[in-house]
Amino acid sequence: MPQVAWQWKRFAELKPAELYTLLAARAAVFVVEQACAFQDADGLDLYAWHLLGWVENDHDPTLAAYLRLVDPGRKYIEPSIGRVLTTLPFRGTDLGRATMREGLARAAALYPGRAVRIGAQQRLERFYLELGFRTVSAPYEEDGIAHIEMLRSP
Repeated sequence: MPQVAWQWKRFAELKPAELYTLLAARAAVFVVEQACAFQDADGLDLYAWHLLGWVENDHDPTLAAYLRLVDPGRKYIEPSIGRVLTTLPFRGTDLGRATMREGLARAAALYPGRAVRIGAQQRLERFYLELGFRTVSAPYEEDGIAHIEMLRSP
């Protein structure tokens, strides 16, 4: 796994270049790669912690991983992790798992004793099961992709 510099920021703390970079990564993965037209700017970014995972590449930081931790009561009653991604050059390095571990550790620190709920793509169910989540809904379609709700107990 590459050496990652993790950075947590609230929306208002993001510098314009960081915001541009994370939005470009989200569009590349969720809109272009997955051929899914959806409203990425869903209003939840304002109420979330943003985790950016940077890797130095010839003295130029490259965004390798990202997720957002949405405040409880905004998307679900529980805190919620979403928009989890690893950029293309860093796939297959176990960085997705490391990103989720960072997110879960932050959720536990900010919201002790609270479960974490996610709306996961159904094809990633096993990945999230391995991280301690359990499936709590029947499959449903969101933006043309099968999803399931999953919950991780505190």
